[in-house]
Amino acid sequence: MSEPLVEVVRGPLVEAVHRGDVAVVDSSGVLRASVGDPESKVSYLRSSAKPFQSMPLVYGGAAARWTFDDEDLAVCCASHNGEPVHTHRIASLLERIGVAPADLACGAHPPLHRDAAAALARDGVEPNVLHSNCSGLHTGMLAQARQLGVDIRGYESPGHPVQQEVLANVARFTGLTPGDIPVGVDGCAAPCYGVSLYHMAFAYARLVDPRDVGEPYASAAGAIRTAMTRHPHLVAGTGRFDTDVMTLGKGLVLAKGGASGVQCVGITGGVGVAVKIEDGAEGHASPARPTTVAAIEVLRQLGVLDDTQVAVLGEHARPVMRTVPGEPVGEVRPAFTLAPGPVTTRPDVTA
Repeated sequence: MSEPLVEVVRGPLVEAVHRGDVAVVDSSGVLRASVGDPESKVSYLRSSAKPFQSMPLVYGGAAARWTFDDEDLAVCCASHNGEPVHTHRIASLLERIGVAPADLACGAHPPLHRDAAAALARDGVEPNVLHSNCSGLHTGMLAQARQLGVDIRGYESPGHPVQQEVLANVARFTGLTPGDIPVGVDGCAAPCYGVSLYHMAFAYARLVDPRDVGEPYASAAGAIRTAMTRHPHLVAGTGRFDTDVMTLGKGLVLAKGGASGVQCVGITGGVGVAVKIEDGAEGHASPARPTTVAAIEVLRQLGVLDDTQVAVLGEHARPVMRTVPGEPVGEVRPAFTLAPGPVTTRPDVTA
């Protein structure tokens, strides 16, 4: 069963508890530490799949054809804020590829960044598809379709050649076969992939240490890793956990969150971390931020972050509960200890 990961404290009482599961796996497939039951529970990767969804851009040749640089690849892996730095780059990529914003299937929503959303409202501008936090991913998928020479219409459908290649790559890095992976539909209309937390963490371990994956996939993983860690602001944006922890980590960590309480991290040297909050609390939408609280505590217990660095992460790590006027009345805190994992490689892991 899932175990308590995060407590919400108000005054002298624990007011709420967020339960969940954690996996820490190395690139050889060893479960090094865990909380709960990360091996049997299956959850969707959601946007934590984006590095693997975008990797075919590199090994399939689209990135070279349209001269995608590190910043371009970073925004293709993004769940971005919809700040101008994101939307301008995506608009430029669409023009370079030879497609239009209308070809994006992700839909439109207001920017996740409050100031960017307020600026649109002040100017009387309606949000468009470029402001979707998934517009970079979808732009990359259109580039993949153009590179394959197939119809761009329906590129987001599970049966489309673009999505078949993406599914194969998700399977490759999780150590599964495509038939092992339940496929749903994400909020942006692209497929999402169901795997255990163990396999999520294993995929992130391989993302940062892809030596056993083989070429051209290992080189593509390296390109994605470099792009994300060098340009963390393009991966998320102002005030976001993924951006802030990668900036603080200076290349040591690669972080990518997903909706419904998912957070994945790759640690240089070949360790992957996956966190899932059982109730699906959104890390950037919930005042409690239970997903980031749990992820930071995992990194602290692993020795990746020290107490000073945790303090720098501020309310990502220890959100303060406040009244409407702003008076502090409580806090959100981690409530778990990592349990050691087994010392042998899982027998069902495949290269």
